[in-house]
Amino acid sequence: MALVSLALAMLLSSLGTSIANVGLPALAQAFHAPFQAVQWIVLAYLLANTTLIVSAGRLGDVVGRRRLLLAGITLFTIASAMCALAPTLGMLIAARAAQGLGGAIMMALTIAMIADTVPKAETGRAMGLLATMSAIGTALGPSLGGLLLAAVDWRAIFLINLPLGIVTVALAYRSLPMDQAAATAGAVLIRLSMFRAPALSASLAMSALVSTVMMATLVVGPFYLSRALGLEAAWAGLTMSAGPVVAAMAGIPSGRAVDRLGARRVTLAGLIGLAVGAVLLSVLPATLGIAGYLAPLVVIAGSYALFQTANNTAVMTDVRPEQRGMISGLLNLSRNLGLITGTSVMGAVFAFGSATADVATAPPDAVAAGMRLTFAVAAFLIAIALVIAAAMIRSDACPATTPHP
Repeated sequence: MALVSLALAMLLSSLGTSIANVGLPALAQAFHAPFQAVQWIVLAYLLANTTLIVSAGRLGDVVGRRRLLLAGITLFTIASAMCALAPTLGMLIAARAAQGLGGAIMMALTIAMIADTVPKAETGRAMGLLATMSAIGTALGPSLGGLLLAAVDWRAIFLINLPLGIVTVALAYRSLPMDQAAATAGAVLIRLSMFRAPALSASLAMSALVSTVMMATLVVGPFYLSRALGLEAAWAGLTMSAGPVVAAMAGIPSGRAVDRLGARRVTLAGLIGLAVGAVLLSVLPATLGIAGYLAPLVVIAGSYALFQTANNTAVMTDVRPEQRGMISGLLNLSRNLGLITGTSVMGAVFAFGSATADVATAPPDAVAAGMRLTFAVAAFLIAIALVIAAAMIRSDACPATTPHP
């Protein structure tokens, strides 16, 4: 039940990231605001989440992870109610920032508390479950949000978090292990040697590179499906949801593979799959249409589940207890930075490849050209991650003779 409570917390935080996007048109109409203004409803959550996630993880190490996680779930739930009741756009944006802080606490501490709740030999499966819940939240957000908008109004996309939050905080309160005695001041201090650790730096770099590529599929996909393949919005959304659904289905099997084969091998396998998927996505859609888009997307999503589960497990397995929160925060920070880079840099690559001033009105051939360039660059980024992973495996095979500081 402790693991279930952590999984629900991960679901809540990922749902908070994805569910508001679909409501932006309705929110712009409700508050009589331009798109540039209502965009801050999404940005406020992401910025608060990204900038505070490492601090949230470190604070959990100091004051107690269970205590802070309960506070984070409570804050997220209260902020969700404030979002639903907000009378002005400014108050809604402020409430979303508070919700982002709660989400940062949940994302950082759910991963950190895995070692407190499951045996070391089952860490991979537990990480796989969290990856599955994250993917479910990402996939469920747009579809659930659309249903709630159609059935009720925009306030319902925030109110849905209330019953989920209440159940999660109650379950976490009853099942999570109590915090151990506070660490001494000397143990709480962050050692600079930790940040110089090659394995940690490599894992964070790979996480950022992979997240950049995954975000590119979400940024470029809608334009390609609508402009180049001519799909209506509903069909485009359904096609794009295939990726998160596959990632959700692959999460738990990926965890079992990690426990059986080892995190390093599965990390390498996931990166190879991502590279293959990126190459295929740059060439197949032009000749095979929607099938040529879906098949590589399935490969990328399944490989991402393998990589994320294995990389998280490799990082968190041997972390000292008083550093788990901060290391988990760093993992999530690298992921968030990758998502931001994927939105900005890969979006710019797509626009450059399309060679048009406005991608939204570009002709199909121009959009297809942008797609090819974007995922050629994506394949190059994954190749860099593969080099890093191979170097880590060689380092494991030939350990240094001097003890680690």
